[in-house]
Amino acid sequence: MKRRKSREKALMALYQADISEIEIEKALENVFTYNGSDFRIREFAKWLAYTTWENRDKIDSYISKYSIGWKMERLANVDRNILRIAICEMLYGADIPYKVSIDEAVELAKKYSTEKAAAFINGILDSVKRELEKEGNKKKN
Repeated sequence: MKRRKSREKALMALYQADISEIEIEKALENVFTYNGSDFRIREFAKWLAYTTWENRDKIDSYISKYSIGWKMERLANVDRNILRIAICEMLYGADIPYKVSIDEAVELAKKYSTEKAAAFINGILDSVKRELEKEGNKKKN
């Protein structure tokens, strides 16, 4: 449950950095100032937000590849950042099974977006998972 809270904090920071064009450090500071949390939540949220932000070009290439008919700028900001978080975990979170990243992203979408967005996000992430597995990047489920 702590990682879910961390994902929510990372989403808040990424959303803020994306729409306000502020540095990710400032966005995280804002999130933790107004939405305090314990150390473990903060640490994973910081890792997730920084890693996602620093690798967003690579992550966005996966989103663009599988969001057929949708340009990145047309995706709702919250949906785009949920996808970014999940793909970041899939690429860089060695201890996080793909299924967990996908399920958590779908839950974030249900909470912060719409059921339709949750299905869209699930489809994109499943395609990314299949590509990564095809390349030999297997993880435990």
